[in-house]
Amino acid sequence: MARPPLALSLQFADPAHRAALPRHRVARWIRAALERPAEITVRIVDAQEGRALNRDYRGRDYATNVLTFDYSREPVVSADLILCAPVVAEEARRQRLDLEAHYAHLLVHGALHAQGYDHEADADAQVMEARESEIVMALGYADPYRRRR
Repeated sequence: MARPPLALSLQFADPAHRAALPRHRVARWIRAALERPAEITVRIVDAQEGRALNRDYRGRDYATNVLTFDYSREPVVSADLILCAPVVAEEARRQRLDLEAHYAHLLVHGALHAQGYDHEADADAQVMEARESEIVMALGYADPYRRRR
C-alpha cells in the first residue's frame, strides 16, 4: 500500500543517538503512521532542552521522552516531534527494550498525536494504543504494550 508523502527534517541537538536514527528508518517509521501527507521535523535533544520545552509548553518541569507540537492536520500534517535522547535511552535500558525499537515506537506515537490521536481519556487511549501496536508490529518490532496487556 502506498504511503502518503512525507517531507522530513531530522535534527540532532544531541548527536549521541545519530547512529541509532538513520534518516531512512526514521522516515519509514513515521510514514507507517501517516494517514495523509505530512511535513514533520524530528529533533533529538539533550535533557536540558527537553526539560525546558516540557516546562515552557506543558508546565511540567522534567524532560520527557517525546513531545509533539502539531500545527496543522489537514490537508497536510505539519508537526515537530521532539525526542529527548537521554530519557529514551534510560527508558529502553530500564524496560529492557531495544533502543531502535523504542525510538520507532515513540516516533509512531508522536506521528499519531500530530494527526489528532490522543490518550488522555481511557477510550481514546485504547484506540491510540491499538493503532500504535498495529503499526509497530507491521514494522517488525514487538508490541510496545504487550507488558501492560
